[in-house]
Amino acid sequence: MPKRTKCRKISGLPGQFGFVPSDQMGEDAIQLTFDEFETIRLLDAKGLTQEQCANNMGVARTTVTAMYDSARKKVAQMLVEGRSLIISGGNVKFHFSQSDNYLGNLKEKGEHEMRVAVTYDNGEIFQHFGHTEQFKVYDIENGEIVHEEIVDTNGQGHGALAGFLFGGNVDTLICGGIGGGAQVALKEAGITLFGGVSGNADAAVKALLDGNLNYNPDVQCNHHDHHHEDNHHCGGHCGQ
Repeated sequence: MPKRTKCRKISGLPGQFGFVPSDQMGEDAIQLTFDEFETIRLLDAKGLTQEQCANNMGVARTTVTAMYDSARKKVAQMLVEGRSLIISGGNVKFHFSQSDNYLGNLKEKGEHEMRVAVTYDNGEIFQHFGHTEQFKVYDIENGEIVHEEIVDTNGQGHGALAGFLFGGNVDTLICGGIGGGAQVALKEAGITLFGGVSGNADAAVKALLDGNLNYNPDVQCNHHDHHHEDNHHCGGHCGQ
């Protein structure tokens, strides 16, 4: 019986979930798992030691060494062979910090309130989650909107937005297109997704409250459909 791998804690996400050469899309993309990405983020970008990285991820230092060696080899292959790279998968559980309110000066969320965020552009639902520059945030209590506010994403994109929403105590997201990697991050953060929605943002929230919101449970980002079709498996082996 194969040894069960230990779940790795992930506390940061990439700004993009994939990279392609400028002259081609690349059908033979290399897959860099979220835990491999985390070793690069912690060791190379953050300057942690392997022991500190292991403590952050909840695994042995030897495991970090193996993941880091694998990650570096994949990045080298991408550069040397000119191949695409996709960041997805891995035996992981996401851990985002709620120590800061990432949604600016929003009022403190009430104990019995639900907080809904909508990708927002001039009154309409913005259609590409990873590129949204604003969210409109609604606080709901007893089925009624008690507060609403427009907040800026401060230039964050794709994976970072999942932590952005989680840090703002968002329960539910309404958006247009969204890639598989971002969907995984939102799910692990406990944020319910209603994707594939278009039209007026206020009307969509009202439809949600009335129980008749038209959405697509199989939504994908049109820019990345062929990359993320299996991403629903990410993090599936970890206990809650």
